[in-house]
Amino acid sequence: MEPTKIYIKNMVCDRCKRVVEEELTKLGYTVQQVELGEAELADNTINLEEIRQLLAKNGFELLDDRKTRLIEQIKLAVIELIHQQGEAGMHLNTSDYLAKKLGIDYHTLSTLFSATEGVTIEKYVILQRIEKVKELLVYGELSLKEIAYELGYSSVAHLSNQFKKVTGLTASHFKEIKTHKRKTIDKVID
Repeated sequence: MEPTKIYIKNMVCDRCKRVVEEELTKLGYTVQQVELGEAELADNTINLEEIRQLLAKNGFELLDDRKTRLIEQIKLAVIELIHQQGEAGMHLNTSDYLAKKLGIDYHTLSTLFSATEGVTIEKYVILQRIEKVKELLVYGELSLKEIAYELGYSSVAHLSNQFKKVTGLTASHFKEIKTHKRKTIDKVID
């Protein structure tokens, strides 16, 4: 029996994976594997509408077409690179990383992403990096210099300029107020 893969939007963390697995199991499906953005079911007969409703109830979306799945894979790869790989991920070339991870040349990925999302992959990477900077500033455990190094910025000045351009606030002012809402990492371009 060939497993069935389903692709899921807004699935960006381990907690998301756990929720999807638990909910699909409650529906009676045999879940073989859950990764960011996808689940593999042992069942080859599934009710897509039932799954779509279940996912929507939990803040996820079932992805049907190839282009939409690829956009979600790009987003998940960037999120993984920035939010989960830490310092090691920040020193990788983003275009090489995405092309290798997704098995598609970067120009094709970039063109599709820009046309669909209305921003470049580079801008999306910047938005994700700034969300990570906000997270680290709120935690207050690292200095701005340490944050700049950890996230692969060439200097504190570069980080500060980019932060101000994206948020309208200086990093130090953001750190002082801490009430400025952070965005969830799956909504940085919404």
